[in-house]
Amino acid sequence: MLKLTSADPKRAAVDALIIPVCEDQPVHNRPVLKALVAEAEKIPEFKGKTGDRVTLYHTDTIKSPRVILMGLGKKEEIDLEAVRGLAGKAVKQGIQAELSKILVAVPQVESDKLKDQDLVSAMMEGACLGNHLFDQYKKEKKQKPLKQVSFLVPPKAVKSYSDLPERIETICESAAMARDWVSTPSNDKTPEQFAGMISSEAKKAGLKVTVLNEKQLKAQGFGAILAVGAGSKSSPRLVILEHNPKGAEKTVAFVGKGVTFDSGGINLKPTASLADMKCDMAGAAAAAGAMMAIGRMAPKIRVIGLMPLVENMPSGDATRTGDIIKTYEGKTVEIGNTDAEGRLILIDALAYANATYKPDVMIDLATLTGACMIALGEKIAGLFTTDDKLAEAISASGEKTFERCWRLPLPDDYKELLKSDFADIHNMSSSRYGGAVTAALFLSEFVGKTPWAHIDIAGPAYAKKANSYCGAGGTGFGVRLLCDLLEKL
Repeated sequence: MLKLTSADPKRAAVDALIIPVCEDQPVHNRPVLKALVAEAEKIPEFKGKTGDRVTLYHTDTIKSPRVILMGLGKKEEIDLEAVRGLAGKAVKQGIQAELSKILVAVPQVESDKLKDQDLVSAMMEGACLGNHLFDQYKKEKKQKPLKQVSFLVPPKAVKSYSDLPERIETICESAAMARDWVSTPSNDKTPEQFAGMISSEAKKAGLKVTVLNEKQLKAQGFGAILAVGAGSKSSPRLVILEHNPKGAEKTVAFVGKGVTFDSGGINLKPTASLADMKCDMAGAAAAAGAMMAIGRMAPKIRVIGLMPLVENMPSGDATRTGDIIKTYEGKTVEIGNTDAEGRLILIDALAYANATYKPDVMIDLATLTGACMIALGEKIAGLFTTDDKLAEAISASGEKTFERCWRLPLPDDYKELLKSDFADIHNMSSSRYGGAVTAALFLSEFVGKTPWAHIDIAGPAYAKKANSYCGAGGTGFGVRLLCDLLEKL
């Protein structure tokens, strides 16, 4: 779908030529592009400001039947997200117009803070992500994705960046896969079904796949996972994916929360809070999606992905408040609220990963707390870790991919809030405040001394409204972040 080209845009056999325009400075050197920009600037309402758009039809200078000029704003204010968003909008507009092929002229805006390769990568990301459609449940498929998006760059860049299109497609298609899983309704992704979806794709990606069923989980002592899934007729699963290159000197483990539907259990959620609970497995989707990309790109690092999958439902068999459970690690947990279930399945998976694979780094992703959404809103994830270097690496990858993470504290004195009179630890804080912090502190009790980070994606995992390169529903947040992060570890 993605292609780099330096060919003459005059003769390009495409349905549309897309030209980004800055409001204050020229950003194209080719005479034909400069002439088309000058033509567009004669139109009073087109200034090149962010959001400006004008279409020229059947110009004499080029073969393409339409030229779409899109505003980028002031040159000095352009960042990766601006060009990513512009490319996404261009593709979405192409889909709406029922186009098949478009050519995007990459603007020359390289600076100290904006490297050319990152610029090209971001534009390809926006295009690939914007080309994703989730219409499996529509009887009539009204839209079709574009067949090809080409990017016009200098001849030297075509050679220098020749590996980018395949890499970007691999990562973005994996993010789209995660989006699809999140958007799929819960009646079609019980733990068993979701485990099957992940396993099928993982085998195609060349990953080693292990799925532990309920009987195996009981035999090995995964008490927390089993406790959360006890109320559902759909039994839990633990999916383990492995990328094991020869000679790997480092092991990284990704753990993703996979609650395929969260009713709250005995502590039943109110109606308004139930509406989007099909998305409570977005952490598992992100971890699995990242593993699909890793399997195909084959980095020289050992990566393990663990996805504990459960359905949290109320029934006569469900775990109750006041129950005490024994975890895989051996600690006992007093259940204060059955709706604080994500942390329970995560601790079993984290402890298992730590004991079995002895990773150098562990990272978990989870739609864990509404408290994190209250603190950071719907577009930024909460980051918790005591490892400063790991925090810096995650934050840097978040900025680059625009899957932003904001570091929050892990104060030792807050652990007092998790004390239980009857068990080793309580799954709920004794305070109504700082819920995202105490949830992360709860997880930290089960990772040993391994460098670990928890990313609370409750806000950005699901979008109620479409943006420039993502439709409503699952966002795939975390896939691109983890893939970029792996290069820094």
